[in-house]
Amino acid sequence: MPDEERGMLDKQAPQGNSRPGQQRWVAPPDEVEVVATDRVDVHGTPAGFWGSAWRELRRKPLFLVAAGIILLVVLVAAFPGLFTGQDPRYCSVDFSLAPPSREHWFGYDLQGCDIYARTIYGARASVLTGVGATLLFLLVGGTLGALAGFYGGPLDSIISRIAEVVYAIPLMLAAIVIMQLAEDRTIWMVILILAAFTWPQVARIARGAVISAKGSDYVPAAEALGVSRFRILLRHIIPNAIGPVIVVTTIWLGVFIVTEATLSFLGVGLPPTEVSWGADIAAGQRQLRAGSLILFYPATALALTVLGFIMLGDALRDALDPKGRRR
Repeated sequence: MPDEERGMLDKQAPQGNSRPGQQRWVAPPDEVEVVATDRVDVHGTPAGFWGSAWRELRRKPLFLVAAGIILLVVLVAAFPGLFTGQDPRYCSVDFSLAPPSREHWFGYDLQGCDIYARTIYGARASVLTGVGATLLFLLVGGTLGALAGFYGGPLDSIISRIAEVVYAIPLMLAAIVIMQLAEDRTIWMVILILAAFTWPQVARIARGAVISAKGSDYVPAAEALGVSRFRILLRHIIPNAIGPVIVVTTIWLGVFIVTEATLSFLGVGLPPTEVSWGADIAAGQRQLRAGSLILFYPATALALTVLGFIMLGDALRDALDPKGRRR
């Protein structure tokens, strides 16, 4: 053994009561060379589920296009005066079927109403109906589905049987019958009917998501800490099960807008005093054979609005489904 190594061993101290020849030797701290270890640079705090979903959404062109369409439609519905200064209810037969001009971009319909102004103001009734029906749809269906999935037992059986009965009733048929029997048709009545016959759709999704989340490890951990079951449902289960509910709710918002337009098209939706895309489509359909294209303006606005919400639902589904994300 070289003299340098023998001198180093003399400075080291044996560790433990090992047999001769099996001792463990530890060098003094001043004899150990300190080298840099590998490290991982972390920029900022790690993103949670919703932060990761938002980062995923921002990279999707589908989400950006859908958000742009929806933002424009909401802006038009909330502030129609920013886009036109014409009164959509002012009509004069002197301008019946007049062609487009610089002041009236889409021309006039058969009654002499400004088509552009009616297309702009028609967004308000459609968006208000869709948003109102969606909120009520989510509140009723999501609450009942969450309670049924979490507590189970007789409550689950009762809610499930009621949902099956309502689910078997066709939405359009029920809406037409009830709206024809109603003496005073309003936006709020349409909202109530749409939500009353569609809440089982979201209730089934919420029930399945809650049942899946209820089997996670954090539920018995919270119970062991003495947290009440209702608080577990509100603070732990619902935030982890809300993803599929948000996706189906976004898609159904577009369905509600189409349903309201269909009822107005058939003449059993909103009253004639309300400016609606469905009513304008019905009026333009009668002039289609005469070569007038006034049908396509409200129809295009309706199609773009519904397309925006459907695209948003698809983007949310991809972002909120961890198994479906592309790595």
